[in-house]
Amino acid sequence: MMTSAINFAEEFSSKIPALTLLTTLGYEFIPPSQCNAMRSSKLLANQANANKATNQVVLLPIMRAFLAKQTFTFEGKPHYLSDSATDKIMHELNPAMNLGLQLANEKLYNAMLYGVTVTEFIDGKKTSQTISLIDWDHIDNNSFHFTEEFVVQNAEGTGNVIPDIVCFVNGLPLAVIEAKRPDSSREWQSTNAQAVSQHIRNQGQKQIPHLFAYSQLLLAVNGNDGLYATCGTPEKFWAKWVEEEISEPEFHRLKNQKLSDEQLSRLFDRRPATAKKEYLSLINAGDLVVTDQDRLIISLLQPERLLEMMRLFTLFDKKAGKIVARYQQVFGIKALIERISSFDEKGSREGGVIWHTTGSGKSFTMVFFSKALIW
Repeated sequence: MMTSAINFAEEFSSKIPALTLLTTLGYEFIPPSQCNAMRSSKLLANQANANKATNQVVLLPIMRAFLAKQTFTFEGKPHYLSDSATDKIMHELNPAMNLGLQLANEKLYNAMLYGVTVTEFIDGKKTSQTISLIDWDHIDNNSFHFTEEFVVQNAEGTGNVIPDIVCFVNGLPLAVIEAKRPDSSREWQSTNAQAVSQHIRNQGQKQIPHLFAYSQLLLAVNGNDGLYATCGTPEKFWAKWVEEEISEPEFHRLKNQKLSDEQLSRLFDRRPATAKKEYLSLINAGDLVVTDQDRLIISLLQPERLLEMMRLFTLFDKKAGKIVARYQQVFGIKALIERISSFDEKGSREGGVIWHTTGSGKSFTMVFFSKALIW
């Protein structure tokens, strides 16, 4: 068991553990300068331009690469998207911020969930086709990336906001993480609460709501533990996660899985050499302890679970706004579906109903269950 003295700096207590764990989960790290270059509609000519803040938050080449692989069937034959259709889809991915953050988020959520309809002409014949932005049925057909220090120009163009970590699926920024050190300088407020406040502040109209228009899961972590929510969640409803499917040995395996030399280089090349040396000394000293921050990231951000939470356990309510299920609802629904999908020795279907309210009292397990049955 690792017994070295704890480095309470945010970098080593919270951020680097999150970065290394995301790499282990199958995400590819994109250094900030390279990531920023991908956000320009034109190839940036130099490093100075690559580091400029931008309102564009989609990784354009990655989204275009995904669309380039999509086909549709017309008159019994497969066809790839035309350039004009691809451009139309990319245009549809611009957030409608004039509607407000909640409606802009819902509009983009629906586009991700159901696809975008475009018009194509094949041999002079017109056809309307719905093109997926995410392959929900074949996880490996999607691209998973993450970056750090994601510089975004605020809505008024007067300054920059820099979320700690952003996770992308096919170039779309679906998860945002704020990482803090565990020890708080404010006796009345934990660092996790500070991270939550920062998330909420960053969603403000004058800040970077255009990033959160795409977001599905928001995480606040501080090395020891963490909270999660979604776009528009009030502070009092940010919640902990208790995992019921992933075993403790699996958590331990993922936490202590060694990274390749290439992965280590991508994460540490932009840092002082002492940072990589200190990290290697920690992992070489013995097995690292699994924290609740690790459990939260593994439970919610492994690719299959992230897409599952988005597809089956997120809904929009006219009164409560956007809601993401709590762990009791997720595992309760799964248990209920398994129960009613099984049969006894006489061939009769098992019964049973689960009815669980969230702390807000405004959403019910059965609502999420109804949505889950659609799929």
